[in-house]
Amino acid sequence: MTESGEADTSPVVLSVGGSVLVTGDADERFLPDLAGLLKRLAKEFPLVITTGGGRVARDYIRLGRTLGLTETELDELGIDVSRLNARLLAAVIGPPCPPHPPTSLADAVREAHRSRILVLGGTEPGHTTDGVAGLLAERLRARRLVNATRVPGLFERDPRKDPTARRIDRLDYPGFRKMIETSVAGTAGQQFVFDRLGLESLARAKIPLRIVQGRDLPNMELALRGENFVGTEIR
Repeated sequence: MTESGEADTSPVVLSVGGSVLVTGDADERFLPDLAGLLKRLAKEFPLVITTGGGRVARDYIRLGRTLGLTETELDELGIDVSRLNARLLAAVIGPPCPPHPPTSLADAVREAHRSRILVLGGTEPGHTTDGVAGLLAERLRARRLVNATRVPGLFERDPRKDPTARRIDRLDYPGFRKMIETSVAGTAGQQFVFDRLGLESLARAKIPLRIVQGRDLPNMELALRGENFVGTEIR
């Protein structure tokens, strides 16, 4: 409810990395479970989901670099894979999710005002799907953005390489900005828990960001609902 007592119709935005969505590890069980969760939650509040390209996109980008493709062409490869992942998830969710994901930010904003649940992939070169999620959250005045990744939150160092790395449970946007600026250069195919474009959109709109392990669906549900969860919250 809003302060005036009216129902809050603003959406929750979920950014699902391609390396969470399609990993090859029990996807045939995970995807229907994820779709069922999202479809159920969409009856309670609107949902907008962006999908990444994941490992397949990064493999194409690495190969493209060896062939001399430009950064724009490499971005377009990643976008194509993310859109395939969006179509897959939309198909598994089924109605009322539109079966043909929008391919531009403007179309996504228009469709989000008509649909209880919407899935899309990348939109244009230079915008990662995290960036698209952040821009959509800002334009739609979202309640929160949940970022589903391969690790359970934001860590001081990559926990897959350093098991002693400490998870940061709470952080402000200036602190998060410093971490991103020292970790990424902004080129296609990079891996980081969230990107700079998405960060700036959320910081401007003062929208909280929650980072969770994407295959832990009960915990993801808590994060989407705005309840206590395991992971990192940035405000």
